[in-house]
Amino acid sequence: MTLIEIMVVLAIIGLIVGGVAVAAFGQLGAAKIKTATNDVTQIESACEMYMVQKNKCPKDMQELKAGGILKKSKKDPWGTAFQITCPGEHGEIDVASAGPDKQFGSEDDVNSWDEGDAEGDS
Repeated sequence: MTLIEIMVVLAIIGLIVGGVAVAAFGQLGAAKIKTATNDVTQIESACEMYMVQKNKCPKDMQELKAGGILKKSKKDPWGTAFQITCPGEHGEIDVASAGPDKQFGSEDDVNSWDEGDAEGDS
């Protein structure tokens, strides 16, 4: 093999690896939204369990942890604390993730009252 042939093979391998990396990174955002959606559903269920046991609404994740409902206080996939509103504006309990922009009240939020929309946006 000549040096040029080796360089061509390495260039082709580099293009293939680059294409795979682009496809994998594109799925990362969708996976984070799906994870946040699942977390919101689990936190909403934990809040309901807390309300049955304690006969009051939890204020935050720390209260769910202190009440023995959750083992640890979790944050959304972007590192922002989940927002729990009880009683909620959209249901008995509203749970929200700020989404990728880390700002509550924007279009990319993942909310307990519109879980179907959050999954469809990915």
